[in-house]
Amino acid sequence: MNSILRQYVEWDVINWSKALKFWESNVTLDNKGLKCLELGGRRGGLSLWLAIKGNHVICSDFQNPIEAASAIHSQNSFSGSIDYLAVDATQIPFENYFDIVVFKSILGGISRNGNSQLKQVVINEVYKSLKPGGKLLFAENLVASGAHQFFRKKLTKWGSYWNYLQLDEVNGLFKEFNSLRFGTAGFLGAFARMEYQRNLLGRLDTLIFDKVVNDKMKYIVFGVATK
Repeated sequence: MNSILRQYVEWDVINWSKALKFWESNVTLDNKGLKCLELGGRRGGLSLWLAIKGNHVICSDFQNPIEAASAIHSQNSFSGSIDYLAVDATQIPFENYFDIVVFKSILGGISRNGNSQLKQVVINEVYKSLKPGGKLLFAENLVASGAHQFFRKKLTKWGSYWNYLQLDEVNGLFKEFNSLRFGTAGFLGAFARMEYQRNLLGRLDTLIFDKVVNDKMKYIVFGVATK
């Protein structure tokens, strides 16, 4: 598996990297010098992805991610720039500022333990922070099938409190945006415990399951929302 893709998306790379392909097919990002914000950056994979394309990125998380993220960023060459900042996604301190906001797998953690209203709070804050015509690039975990729900609770420490997004919620969350395009992916990849298993199952998802499984049964949603 491509090592730079692993740095961008971290886990279940085959399935989650489909979000990158979707974003790249719907938004012109290369050599534009765009002002970008990554929310929930942790290790800053998506910040690196945007900076390599020649953009100016604020890599943020609830606590400043500079220690972990800069370590990965320093291993790579990029033509853009990356700064680091502590940003609470429910209170983004920018207005009409960014061309691009990007996040991956943050809504379920922010709205954990049944605080579903915080999903909308985050999306509204992103909307506020974007320039007119600016775009949100998002990728999130879906509720998916009953089997996904069962095994998450059994096999992951966060499965019992994470507030997984339902596909039916998506259009409502982005109702203030002028346009929304989204897709889904991944079924088997969510059940693997090791990355080599995810790679194998991700290939099966790409070859078979993404094509035959109902969208509501898949476990990843990704999209582009334009202000």
